[in-house]
Amino acid sequence: MKHLPKHLRPRWRYLAVAIEGWPDADFDRGDFQRHLWYAAQNLLGDAASADVDLTVVRFSFADGDGWAAVRTRRDEVDRARAAVAAVESVDGQPVGLRVAGVSGTVRACEEKYIRSAPEITTERTVGFEDAERTAVVRDGRADVRLDSAFAGATTLDL
Repeated sequence: MKHLPKHLRPRWRYLAVAIEGWPDADFDRGDFQRHLWYAAQNLLGDAASADVDLTVVRFSFADGDGWAAVRTRRDEVDRARAAVAAVESVDGQPVGLRVAGVSGTVRACEEKYIRSAPEITTERTVGFEDAERTAVVRDGRADVRLDSAFAGATTLDL
């Protein structure tokens, strides 16, 4: 079977997506892909979500911080951004997603928006709600471990 000529091949754009969750959040590329598809289906419908054609091509997530490179069709970038914004949790674990940028190749996406130095995280004991608790501190933000969950705080709250 012959390849399509270049002018008939699909054109792609790559969204660099920053992922932030609680420090104990744990999910993989497949889980993220599934929830991205569900969000697109619920927001856009079956036919439009098939047109957007969201695919996670690169993924990294650990210790509540990560990124993904998501492929979409060139004419559907706005709908793809809306679908990414519609994802509020992955496997019952709340996440915050932010589209850092859009590029024409995976390499440019990684070089421009993703390949920055990882955030430095430290674990320390803090005073919170009149008790000493363990917290994961990242760039002026602290995730304080409560009995069964985390509470987000800033260094001024501690």
